[in-house]
Amino acid sequence: MIKLSYKKTNLPFVYPFTISKGTKTHQTALIIKLEYFGFVGYGEAPAISYYNITVDKMIDDLEAKKTFVEKFSLSDPERYWHYLHHLFPNNPFLVCAIDMAAWDLYGKMKRMPLHKLWNLDTNTAPLTDYTIGIDTTEMMVKKMKEKPWPIYKIKVGFDGDIEIIETLRNYTDAPFRVDANAAWSLDEALQKIPQLKKFGVEFVEQPLAKDDWAGMKKLFELSPLPLIADEACVFENDVEKCANCFHGINIKLTKCSGITPAKRMISKAKELNLKVMVGCMNESSIGTAAIAQLAPLLDYVDMDGPLLLAEDIANGVKFDYGKIVYNTQNGIGVEVVEW
Repeated sequence: MIKLSYKKTNLPFVYPFTISKGTKTHQTALIIKLEYFGFVGYGEAPAISYYNITVDKMIDDLEAKKTFVEKFSLSDPERYWHYLHHLFPNNPFLVCAIDMAAWDLYGKMKRMPLHKLWNLDTNTAPLTDYTIGIDTTEMMVKKMKEKPWPIYKIKVGFDGDIEIIETLRNYTDAPFRVDANAAWSLDEALQKIPQLKKFGVEFVEQPLAKDDWAGMKKLFELSPLPLIADEACVFENDVEKCANCFHGINIKLTKCSGITPAKRMISKAKELNLKVMVGCMNESSIGTAAIAQLAPLLDYVDMDGPLLLAEDIANGVKFDYGKIVYNTQNGIGVEVVEW
């Protein structure tokens, strides 16, 4: 029988992290620990205010059905995910944390990192970008100069955002990825995206509101840059909807409910000739290490959470100028510093 325990973390950012939806100075998260026949697996789900899921909500839901979570015989993480999905149909964040821990546990039981269990070649993993959150021009330049990096993801969606992109371009030749977090109108996007192309922007993430499919269809036909869905692509049934409105999708493990559905979303996106990215939600090294296991399947990856946080609960995720440094640890490949 599985033994489940959990803890709440509240890790500070190096700098306050601002996107078009708001600012936060700390990232709270639920950390799950599963023990099974002497093996231990870890999972994580950060709390995101604009999805109205708090750590306390995850804990309340978990405590109500913890006995059922623990009584499952863990022979196959995919079967376990289906069980959890029906157990917690309205809390994908919680399902993600347990699913991640189950995969970590399973990899350790098989004595293999997950990427080896899935026969993936880590040499094909893309470089991770580094995110520059919304701030004053001076602070955004400072953040970028403090972290020389091969690719930057820059948050936009505010007055003067194009002018800041132009200023940042003076300090690096690295490709830029721009993320509006659904903050632009169609007219703004049609005006701004051609300007962004001049500044070496690789693609634009979620330019319009998540439910503005008519606007996205028109923008898709006119945009000189690729468009990547984020808020518009949360669950598996969203992937097909994105096919004629975006050039690619950004999958978040927390939102889609874990590694198990993320793998299926990757496969479906490739069938539809969509580019695939997995992004982070400011996870510690636990959630970030899970993303790393999937990275060889991806066109783009955004897994800079531990670089943005001033503290971490685990270790094992390292980068060499954007390149993921894989270690020999099994499962997702991290050690929790203390429990």
